[in-house]
Amino acid sequence: MIRECSEHGYFRDETCPYCGEEGKFLMSDFEVEKLGRTLAGILRHGRFDLDMDEQGFVEIRDIVSVTKEHNPRMGWLRPHHIEALVETDPKGRYQTGGSAVRATYGHTIKLDLKLPTDGVPEELFYPTTPEEADIILEVGLLPSDRSMVHLSLTYNDAFRAGSVRVEDPVILAIDTVSCIDRGFSICRAAKTVFLCRQVPAECLRMAHEEEGE
Repeated sequence: MIRECSEHGYFRDETCPYCGEEGKFLMSDFEVEKLGRTLAGILRHGRFDLDMDEQGFVEIRDIVSVTKEHNPRMGWLRPHHIEALVETDPKGRYQTGGSAVRATYGHTIKLDLKLPTDGVPEELFYPTTPEEADIILEVGLLPSDRSMVHLSLTYNDAFRAGSVRVEDPVILAIDTVSCIDRGFSICRAAKTVFLCRQVPAECLRMAHEEEGE
Protein backbone atom coordinates (compact mmCIF):
# COMPACT_ATOMS: atom_id res chain seq x y z
CA MET A 1 0.00 0.00 0.00
CA ILE A 2 0.94 3.66 -0.25
CA ARG A 3 0.38 6.11 2.60
CA GLU A 4 1.41 9.73 3.17
CA CYS A 5 3.22 11.09 6.21
CA SER A 6 2.51 14.76 6.85
CA GLU A 7 6.20 15.35 7.61
CA HIS A 8 8.08 12.88 5.38
CA GLY A 9 5.83 12.42 2.35
CA TYR A 10 4.74 9.26 0.56
CA PHE A 11 5.83 5.77 1.62
CA ARG A 12 5.00 2.10 0.94
CA ASP A 13 4.49 0.45 4.31
CA GLU A 14 2.18 0.31 7.32
CA THR A 15 4.05 3.14 9.02
CA CYS A 16 6.44 5.91 8.00
CA PRO A 17 10.01 4.53 7.90
CA TYR A 18 11.34 7.78 9.40
CA CYS A 19 8.99 8.63 12.25
CA GLY A 20 6.80 5.56 12.66
CA GLU A 21 3.55 7.42 12.13
CA GLU A 22 0.71 5.64 10.35
CA GLY A 23 0.05 8.53 8.01
CA LYS A 24 -2.85 8.98 5.58
CA PHE A 25 -4.00 6.01 3.49
CA LEU A 26 -3.79 6.59 -0.29
CA MET A 27 -3.92 3.26 -2.13
CA SER A 28 -4.15 -0.45 -1.39
CA ASP A 29 -1.70 -2.93 -2.93
CA PHE A 30 -4.38 -3.90 -5.45
CA GLU A 31 -4.94 -0.26 -6.44
CA VAL A 32 -1.19 0.35 -6.72
CA GLU A 33 -0.84 -2.64 -9.03
CA LYS A 34 -3.83 -1.61 -11.16
CA LEU A 35 -2.60 1.98 -11.49
CA GLY A 36 0.88 0.72 -12.32
CA ARG A 37 -0.47 -1.44 -15.15
CA THR A 38 -2.47 1.50 -16.46
CA LEU A 39 0.58 3.78 -16.42
CA ALA A 40 2.67 1.18 -18.21
CA GLY A 41 0.08 0.87 -20.97
CA ILE A 42 -0.09 4.63 -21.48
CA LEU A 43 3.56 5.61 -21.02
CA ARG A 44 5.34 2.57 -22.48
CA HIS A 45 2.96 1.51 -25.22
CA GLY A 46 0.92 4.60 -26.13
CA ARG A 47 -2.45 3.27 -24.96
CA PHE A 48 -5.38 5.71 -25.35
CA ASP A 49 -3.26 7.77 -27.79
CA LEU A 50 -2.70 10.66 -25.39
CA ASP A 51 -0.48 13.62 -26.33
CA MET A 52 3.12 12.56 -25.61
CA ASP A 53 6.21 14.66 -26.23
CA GLU A 54 9.35 13.30 -27.90
CA GLN A 55 10.85 12.38 -24.51
CA GLY A 56 7.80 10.35 -23.49
CA PHE A 57 6.15 12.81 -21.09
CA VAL A 58 2.34 12.86 -20.78
CA GLU A 59 0.35 15.34 -18.71
CA ILE A 60 -0.74 13.74 -15.43
CA ARG A 61 -4.20 15.31 -15.58
CA ASP A 62 -4.75 13.74 -19.02
CA ILE A 63 -3.85 10.33 -17.57
CA VAL A 64 -6.24 10.85 -14.66
CA SER A 65 -9.09 11.84 -16.98
CA VAL A 66 -8.70 8.98 -19.47
CA THR A 67 -8.18 6.42 -16.70
CA LYS A 68 -11.38 7.42 -14.91
CA GLU A 69 -13.24 7.47 -18.21
CA HIS A 70 -12.25 3.88 -19.06
CA ASN A 71 -12.21 2.53 -15.49
CA PRO A 72 -15.23 3.82 -13.52
CA ARG A 73 -14.04 1.97 -10.41
CA MET A 74 -11.00 4.25 -10.36
CA GLY A 75 -13.10 7.37 -9.85
CA TRP A 76 -11.01 8.05 -6.73
CA LEU A 77 -7.90 8.75 -8.83
CA ARG A 78 -6.27 12.18 -8.47
CA PRO A 79 -2.91 13.54 -9.71
CA HIS A 80 -1.31 13.07 -6.29
CA HIS A 81 -1.96 9.30 -6.50
CA ILE A 82 0.22 9.12 -9.60
CA GLU A 83 2.88 11.30 -7.98
CA ALA A 84 2.87 9.02 -4.93
CA LEU A 85 3.28 5.90 -7.07
CA VAL A 86 6.17 7.45 -8.99
CA GLU A 87 8.00 8.73 -5.89
CA THR A 88 7.77 5.41 -4.05
CA ASP A 89 8.40 3.04 -6.96
CA PRO A 90 11.33 0.85 -5.81
CA LYS A 91 12.63 0.30 -9.35
CA GLY A 92 12.49 3.91 -10.50
CA ARG A 93 10.30 3.02 -13.48
CA TYR A 94 8.76 6.48 -13.80
CA GLN A 95 9.85 10.10 -13.69
CA THR A 96 7.88 13.30 -13.23
CA GLY A 97 8.71 16.59 -14.90
CA GLY A 98 6.56 19.56 -13.93
CA SER A 99 2.94 18.48 -14.43
CA ALA A 100 3.86 15.49 -16.61
CA VAL A 101 5.17 11.95 -16.10
CA ARG A 102 7.01 9.39 -18.25
CA ALA A 103 8.26 5.84 -18.09
CA THR A 104 12.05 5.60 -18.00
CA TYR A 105 12.26 2.22 -19.77
CA GLY A 106 10.18 -0.62 -21.22
CA HIS A 107 8.91 1.30 -24.26
CA THR A 108 7.62 -0.36 -27.40
CA ILE A 109 7.27 3.05 -29.05
CA LYS A 110 10.31 4.97 -30.31
CA LEU A 111 11.22 8.07 -28.32
CA ASP A 112 14.20 10.34 -27.72
CA LEU A 113 14.33 9.87 -23.94
CA LYS A 114 17.50 11.94 -23.40
CA LEU A 115 18.48 9.89 -20.37
CA PRO A 116 21.83 10.47 -18.60
CA THR A 117 24.86 8.64 -19.98
CA ASP A 118 27.22 9.20 -17.04
CA GLY A 119 27.90 6.66 -14.32
CA VAL A 120 27.70 3.62 -16.60
CA PRO A 121 29.73 0.74 -15.08
CA GLU A 122 32.35 -1.04 -17.17
CA GLU A 123 30.20 -4.15 -17.36
CA LEU A 124 26.46 -4.79 -17.52
CA PHE A 125 24.41 -7.96 -17.90
CA TYR A 126 21.61 -9.37 -20.06
CA PRO A 127 19.40 -12.45 -19.54
CA THR A 128 18.44 -14.77 -22.36
CA THR A 129 17.45 -18.37 -23.02
CA PRO A 130 19.96 -21.17 -23.64
CA GLU A 131 18.63 -21.44 -27.20
CA GLU A 132 19.13 -17.75 -27.97
CA ALA A 133 22.50 -17.27 -26.25
CA ASP A 134 24.65 -18.71 -29.05
CA ILE A 135 22.86 -16.65 -31.69
CA ILE A 136 23.25 -13.42 -29.72
CA LEU A 137 26.95 -14.10 -29.13
CA GLU A 138 27.37 -14.52 -32.88
CA VAL A 139 25.28 -11.64 -34.27
CA GLY A 140 25.02 -9.23 -31.34
CA LEU A 141 22.16 -7.99 -29.22
CA LEU A 142 19.24 -6.18 -30.85
CA PRO A 143 15.87 -5.00 -29.45
CA SER A 144 13.08 -7.55 -29.75
CA ASP A 145 9.68 -6.51 -28.40
CA ARG A 146 11.01 -3.19 -27.08
CA SER A 147 12.50 -0.15 -28.80
CA MET A 148 15.79 -0.45 -26.86
CA VAL A 149 17.94 -3.23 -25.43
CA HIS A 150 17.52 -3.37 -21.65
CA LEU A 151 20.66 -4.17 -19.65
CA SER A 152 20.92 -4.95 -15.94
CA LEU A 153 23.32 -3.51 -13.38
CA THR A 154 24.38 -6.84 -11.86
CA TYR A 155 24.36 -10.55 -12.67
CA ASN A 156 21.65 -11.09 -10.05
CA ASP A 157 19.50 -8.27 -11.43
CA ALA A 158 19.70 -9.87 -14.87
CA PHE A 159 18.91 -13.32 -13.47
CA ARG A 160 15.80 -12.01 -11.72
CA ALA A 161 14.64 -10.24 -14.88
CA GLY A 162 15.27 -13.33 -16.99
CA SER A 163 13.48 -15.62 -14.56
CA VAL A 164 10.21 -14.04 -15.63
CA ARG A 165 10.64 -15.68 -19.06
CA VAL A 166 12.57 -18.87 -18.33
CA GLU A 167 13.31 -20.91 -15.21
CA ASP A 168 17.09 -20.90 -15.57
CA PRO A 169 18.19 -17.97 -17.78
CA VAL A 170 21.62 -17.68 -19.35
CA ILE A 171 23.34 -14.40 -18.44
CA LEU A 172 25.53 -12.50 -20.90
CA ALA A 173 28.05 -9.85 -19.85
CA ILE A 174 28.45 -6.63 -21.84
CA ASP A 175 31.74 -4.75 -22.12
CA THR A 176 30.27 -1.25 -21.98
CA VAL A 177 33.55 0.54 -22.68
CA SER A 178 33.97 -1.36 -25.94
CA CYS A 179 30.31 -0.88 -26.81
CA ILE A 180 30.49 2.90 -26.34
CA ASP A 181 33.78 3.07 -28.26
CA ARG A 182 31.99 1.45 -31.20
CA GLY A 183 29.42 4.24 -31.21
CA PHE A 184 26.58 2.66 -29.23
CA SER A 185 25.88 4.91 -26.26
CA ILE A 186 24.41 3.50 -23.05
CA CYS A 187 22.13 5.49 -20.76
CA ARG A 188 20.81 5.08 -17.23
CA ALA A 189 17.06 4.50 -17.15
CA ALA A 190 16.50 3.41 -13.53
CA LYS A 191 18.30 2.14 -10.45
CA THR A 192 19.29 -1.16 -12.05
CA VAL A 193 18.31 -0.69 -15.73
CA PHE A 194 20.37 0.70 -18.60
CA LEU A 195 19.39 1.16 -22.24
CA CYS A 196 21.27 0.78 -25.52
CA ARG A 197 20.18 0.75 -29.17
CA GLN A 198 22.18 -2.43 -29.79
CA VAL A 199 25.26 -4.29 -28.54
CA PRO A 200 27.80 -5.65 -31.07
CA ALA A 201 28.83 -9.29 -30.74
CA GLU A 202 32.42 -8.24 -29.99
CA CYS A 203 31.21 -6.65 -26.74
CA LEU A 204 29.50 -9.79 -25.42
CA ARG A 205 30.63 -12.81 -23.47
CA MET A 206 29.02 -15.55 -21.44
CA ALA A 207 28.80 -14.61 -17.74
CA HIS A 208 29.28 -17.17 -14.99
CA GLU A 209 27.25 -17.86 -11.88
CA GLU A 210 30.04 -16.83 -9.50
CA GLU A 211 29.72 -13.26 -10.84
CA GLY A 212 26.44 -13.07 -8.96
CA GLU A 213 28.03 -13.86 -5.60
